[in-house]
Amino acid sequence: MPTHLTIRAVTRQDYERWLPLWDGYNAFYGRSGPTALPEEVTAMTWSRFFDAYEPVHALVAESNGELLGLVHYLYHRTTTAIAPLCYLNDLFTVEAARGKGVGRALIEAVYEAARRAGSPRVYWLTHETNRTAQALYDKLAEKSGFIVYRRPM
Repeated sequence: MPTHLTIRAVTRQDYERWLPLWDGYNAFYGRSGPTALPEEVTAMTWSRFFDAYEPVHALVAESNGELLGLVHYLYHRTTTAIAPLCYLNDLFTVEAARGKGVGRALIEAVYEAARRAGSPRVYWLTHETNRTAQALYDKLAEKSGFIVYRRPM
């Protein structure tokens, strides 16, 4: 892990440093170039982090003034628990930080936030081809066995 790694809530002043991480995350999942997210989606995502009525949160990993990673998570109700579940929506680290504990630190920070919020579970999805991430996830959580189905509308 980089020395002096800090995991903290994103601030409005972080936008210019957060945006390349967000763009990197989206590029990793094929959302770049002609398939990039519309700018209004990025703008709305960013604004939600600072809206007290939104259940969406963002943390960043910082070392020596450089943002090395991000994690976005949200809380939602479910029919199987009273307290809202925590969904880890996005996780990304710069390539140079991979394998150095930054992703683990971001996930563990979400675990701590979920504990403080009284959430009974944190869960997330990853693509079946993302073997590098799965090697970490297998150490930090259990696979649910569920398969995701979706249909664009």
